[in-house]
Amino acid sequence: MPELTTMEIILRLLLSALMAGMIGYDREFKNRPAGIRTHILVCLGATIIALIQQQIEVEALKIAITQPELRSVVRADPARLIAQVISGIGFLGAGTIIVTKRSVYGLTTAASLWTVACLGLSVGMGYYTISILGFIAIILVLSLLNKLIVVQTLNQIEVKFTHAAETKEFILDYFAEQGVTLKNVDFDIDFTDNGNRLYRNIYTVEIPKDKKHADIIEDLAQNKNVKKIRMINM
Repeated sequence: MPELTTMEIILRLLLSALMAGMIGYDREFKNRPAGIRTHILVCLGATIIALIQQQIEVEALKIAITQPELRSVVRADPARLIAQVISGIGFLGAGTIIVTKRSVYGLTTAASLWTVACLGLSVGMGYYTISILGFIAIILVLSLLNKLIVVQTLNQIEVKFTHAAETKEFILDYFAEQGVTLKNVDFDIDFTDNGNRLYRNIYTVEIPKDKKHADIIEDLAQNKNVKKIRMINM
């Protein structure tokens, strides 16, 4: 294995920074927790580790050639440092994940950090074809996949209301106007302290991608008969 030249090291570091910066730009443009600098640093760190690993192998080979008596004790495991990078990056990725009562954010950014680390390792090891093709694949997944594959998700909206007939008609008419597809309705009736009926319906719906959940809740809450409304995690 030939020893790395200064120009080769610079080339690999620049390539890592360029590719990671473009991936980080996509994350920062979408206002995600980890942006350009974070992705570049992760990729550069992984590249440096890979370069160190290669240098260790070169030095081990030199010792084995110049000092034959040490061949049996000299070891250079090429996967050891790389394995530590792959497992260690998970802690950084976990820091970008935000869990709330309703949803989880940051999983894609955590995954992009992990793939950027893998990209840095491939660049650092000098596998340019793998690096460039991997970079293209990552960019396509982050930028284009959600436009090519549209997955509609189901949501549940719980509504408590009075005056059953007119309120249910209002809700169904609103869903039709907004393009919200009704999949199922569960309902029950509670009685207030003064004996009035309080209806509770849980609507399982499919909300269009261009509609915001908060706007739908806000619009439905404008009806004077609606006493309580909320989104339910499925």
